[in-house]
Amino acid sequence: MLYLFDLLVETLSDPDARHLAITEVTSSLRIGDTVRAYLLEALRDHGAAELAHVLTAGIRNDEMRIDHSIVSSLLAHDDFLIDPLPNLLFTRDSSVWLADRVAVTSLAMPARARETQLMELVYAKHPRFLGAPRMHGGALEHVEGGDVLQLGSGVVAIGAGERTTPAGLESFARQLFGHRIAETVLAVPIAQQRATMHLDTVVTMVDIDKVVMYPNVADTLMAYTITCENPPAGGDVLPFAGLKLNVSGPEPFLNAAAKVMQIDTLHRIDTGLDPVTAEREQWDDGNNTLALAPRVAVAYERNFETNARLEEAGIHVVPIAGSELGSGRGGPRCMSCPVHRASMTA
Repeated sequence: MLYLFDLLVETLSDPDARHLAITEVTSSLRIGDTVRAYLLEALRDHGAAELAHVLTAGIRNDEMRIDHSIVSSLLAHDDFLIDPLPNLLFTRDSSVWLADRVAVTSLAMPARARETQLMELVYAKHPRFLGAPRMHGGALEHVEGGDVLQLGSGVVAIGAGERTTPAGLESFARQLFGHRIAETVLAVPIAQQRATMHLDTVVTMVDIDKVVMYPNVADTLMAYTITCENPPAGGDVLPFAGLKLNVSGPEPFLNAAAKVMQIDTLHRIDTGLDPVTAEREQWDDGNNTLALAPRVAVAYERNFETNARLEEAGIHVVPIAGSELGSGRGGPRCMSCPVHRASMTA
């Protein structure tokens, strides 16, 4: 089990990582030169743990005594000079591992941009990840990890909606083909609203041929099938722009997924037995299960109906409490970022 805060503390023991982190966090144009100079000096004196705390929890105007600063004088006492990162617990969004490669994503909401900066710092400077191949990055088109579902070996589904843009999806698909991570990509349009902000808020895998799914979208969720006409061979990596993509569809998601996964049926387990229950458990992230292995999934204990249906379908549910965790709209899957997967067999 790896904890992001601990990884960040260990990363910040490296002088180069400290310099990069401090430079990035003080680069905001809204703090002005005087505050910036003060913060630069103060943060350089912080130990690794104290600096990690500031980078994640932020720092308020009234926590610093800055003389001769117009900015500090005009800001309210409880205004943040360095903003906190309350969404940092959703570690699946800012990076996602596919095969042996980590994709540092590009988060759509401005308030979350610094999350990507911290993840890039950890993957670039922490000894555990030195040499790990990387793809994408915070400066490219918007793609968020919650929209990326590994359906099977060589098959990846990517949602396009509130957070991942169509351009981000295309860019990411090209990289998957270029690095020979995927043979087929499913592009899945989803409603651009908060309750369905990511693909994994409406559908997640719980077995090699079973998904838990929000019933209100089960009959309308569509997918476009993307393949590469000229995939690289052997150890080659073609320039991504030179890859020729073929797009077919749309067709119902469950049908398209079963076809490219080469299985007869992708079985659907609905969240809730009636529309009211389904809506409630959708809001409580009933679909956002974390598969630990085939037929073993972590889920919020409060989603009684969904968990009962999972058990009836042969899925062992590991229930966890989450009275406050879901307030930011995310479940067990959103709050985890697996860095290694076993071979996908039954």
